[in-house]
Amino acid sequence: MDNATPIRVGVLGATGYIGQPYREEMRAVSDTKIVALCARRRDLLEAAAQEDAADLATTDWRAVAEHPDVNLVVVATPDALHHEAVMACAAAGKHIICEKPVGKDATEAAEMWEAYRAHDKLFHFVPFWTRYADIFVRAKEIVASGALGQIRGVVYRWHNPRPAGMPLTWRDNAELSAGGSIADVGSHAYDTVAWILGEQATRVLVHADTVTADKADLGDINLQEALDWGAAPAAHHQHQRGTTPDYANIAWEFTGGAVGMLMVSHASFLRKGLCPELELHGTQASLAINRVTGDVIWGLPDQAPEVRERISDQGLGNRFEKFVFPAMRCLLSGDTPPEHPTLEHGWHVQCFTDAALQSAQSGSWVNVPGN
Repeated sequence: MDNATPIRVGVLGATGYIGQPYREEMRAVSDTKIVALCARRRDLLEAAAQEDAADLATTDWRAVAEHPDVNLVVVATPDALHHEAVMACAAAGKHIICEKPVGKDATEAAEMWEAYRAHDKLFHFVPFWTRYADIFVRAKEIVASGALGQIRGVVYRWHNPRPAGMPLTWRDNAELSAGGSIADVGSHAYDTVAWILGEQATRVLVHADTVTADKADLGDINLQEALDWGAAPAAHHQHQRGTTPDYANIAWEFTGGAVGMLMVSHASFLRKGLCPELELHGTQASLAINRVTGDVIWGLPDQAPEVRERISDQGLGNRFEKFVFPAMRCLLSGDTPPEHPTLEHGWHVQCFTDAALQSAQSGSWVNVPGN
């Protein structure tokens, strides 16, 4: 496959909360065809195949990974189902986009990264989209300029409140999720900070819990169905407690000496936008980023905080057309692709997630492996 070869896509988890918008974006990219789809539920799968004019719609993921006309596989299934599929794609010589967290644990993530590192002609992309948001790109530029001095403190709050009546999904199930809110939104938050600083965490101390009341169990539903039902619950169902944390408070230390904390949650009573999402405190100045308001706030010694810029969140547009496929085509043409998140970054995030979960269980500091 060279730079002129059309991109022929297979999607695992094609009808889920992630797979659905990904397919919509890819359908809009010229010279790209969605060839094969895999999903658990036939009712949703048949409708998706018609939307995409896909050649194959199947419940067997191997039929997609081994399809001779597919050269790029999108892995958008629950966390615990990534490893086997990604390893099969590597063996079949397929390029991949693997959702985060890339595996159930760091061991799986390391094996996946190694499998693709051994094939330098194979493209791999992990959708840590937050690093593409304009306001975080600006934060990275400011840190790189040295205007803040040496970063000594990092505070990040990522609240993604769910409807109070929202039922359980696979993200509440420890057998399928790599770590609840820590793995889901915490993976984005950690990757963003590591990317901005150019550093990794060295150790963590964590309190994590399931703080939301028991939820209705509606069986095999996807996240969008759960969100829709939760906005106006209409029937009585058996309720039970999720088995993954939906809240965590993580003290962290970084290789450059910065300390601070990360708070992540899906709890309905923790609202986003009430305070800056990210704070970076340096030896010369502090910076606060509020993605909801777009405020870029500076704090200088002995001076009141000042909003110096407003960067509105216009969304990322078609992420495949703007970020993924250009990087892939650079690699295929023999050029160096632009910086993008890969399975290596996925492994670093998984090391952080594993250490956070271990600390939550032990109640003590845990070193982050690999750093």
